[in-house]
Amino acid sequence: MHLICVIPAQVVVREFSTVACGNAQFEKYAPLLKGKRVGVVTNASGLVGKTSIVDTLLSLKVNVKRIFGPEHGFRGDAEAGDSVQSHLDKKTGLPVVSLYGKNRKPTPEQLKDLDVLVYDIQDVGVRFYTYIATMCYVMEACAENNKECMVLDRPNPNGFYIDGPLLKPELRSFLGLHAVPIVYGMTCGEYAKMANGEGWLKNKAKCRLTVVTLKNYDRKASYKLPVKPSPNIPNEMAVLLYPGLGLFEGSVVSLGRGTPFPFQVIGHPLYKDTTFSFTPLASALSATPKYRNEKCYGTDLRKSPYLTKHPKRIELSWLINMYKALARPDFFDANFNYHAGNTTLQEQIKKGLNEDEIRASWVEELKHFKQIRKKYLLYPDFEQAPDTRHSR
Repeated sequence: MHLICVIPAQVVVREFSTVACGNAQFEKYAPLLKGKRVGVVTNASGLVGKTSIVDTLLSLKVNVKRIFGPEHGFRGDAEAGDSVQSHLDKKTGLPVVSLYGKNRKPTPEQLKDLDVLVYDIQDVGVRFYTYIATMCYVMEACAENNKECMVLDRPNPNGFYIDGPLLKPELRSFLGLHAVPIVYGMTCGEYAKMANGEGWLKNKAKCRLTVVTLKNYDRKASYKLPVKPSPNIPNEMAVLLYPGLGLFEGSVVSLGRGTPFPFQVIGHPLYKDTTFSFTPLASALSATPKYRNEKCYGTDLRKSPYLTKHPKRIELSWLINMYKALARPDFFDANFNYHAGNTTLQEQIKKGLNEDEIRASWVEELKHFKQIRKKYLLYPDFEQAPDTRHSR
């Protein structure tokens, strides 16, 4: 077993193979699925080694009846925000039901011939990353239709810290369903237990939930994911930068979609510092990227010392500085508050508050969240976990 450090060096990035995911614990969950009609909620990240969880279950003689695919689809090749159509999977012949189209929650009709839904999707531990919302809608559907829900747990590559404002109820959307911070420091299995236990599902319903836990999970480390969690999060640097850069989704700034390095650069055609530039182009992953064929100037965050200095906080300076530099009244769009989870952050930036002043407004609500979170942890917390930091 060894650890490797990704630049910047203060964030330990562990090889994915050093942790055993829930889906590899066959002895724990295969007997529970025997004789049951199974639906699988998964995508391209749902692998047992190099094999899809669907193919794995079929090889174990599990009666898989239906596949449910989230945003980006079952095979993980759809653009963010694209409606994904239901279809038959070419490899297995099984029906694939989209949970990112007309219905984001399985319907009674789609569940009537099932006994249990198995959820196996790699998340990145950020509130506005939509897979966690898909999981909670699946749990709601199970509760409402008297079905079991099984979550095959996976490591959270941003699970080594907690930061950001909590979601306000009036901004509840697919970008955030519950009062949690942007970075919540939990695995999907822990989050599922919290949503169930706190009565956060619709009408305070509780589903029959089983979480198949990880082995050897170190919450102090990040993980080098073997498969892109989504098309425009291509590597561990993008995963680590995503909590801060995702806020730009609700702005006029390009995040590098249509380049080889999405979520690793920021820019705009009118940014005055022309030292660094990139030009978004149409591609299979981004057919119509923001500022397509226009040269954008900005910052190359692949060279940023951010994580070396602040490995356990969302970097706000990029957002603050870009807002000041562009000085545009239309800098923020209607989606920004949904990503932020409140209306306050946008107002604070417009008023010229600095990072420390903004962070001070999160302190009490983060304390409250951490108390709730403690009740549902399945693995040692940051302070309890042994310090295993070293480099290869």
